Amino acid sequence: MHRIRLVAYLWPLPYTLLGITCGLLLGGSFPVSPTAITLGHVVLGRDETMLQVTRRHERVHVGQYERWGLAFIPAYLLASACLYLLGRDGYRDNPFELEAYAVDEAE
Repeated sequence: MHRIRLVAYLWPLPYTLLGITCGLLLGGSFPVSPTAITLGHVVLGRDETMLQVTRRHERVHVGQYERWGLAFIPAYLLASACLYLLGRDGYRDNPFELEAYAVDEAE
């Protein structure tokens, strides 16, 4: 069981390190359009309130990083690109976001 948990942390480690670096450089906040963004096991938010509001949604993305590892961002971007090409919303219709928003709606 501990090995599985270790793999879940190691598999997306490059993204986690990127998140830590961004967090340190940005002072722990994310001062652009999204209210929050997840990079591996790191969640950056516009402010503490937005981190609280998006906590469940962003935790779904953490789980997605654990499942997809390094393939998560390419898969996410590919899904968005395919949706745009089909005339759909590359964010709202993205299956990764649909999974995360389903948790929000379950509240």
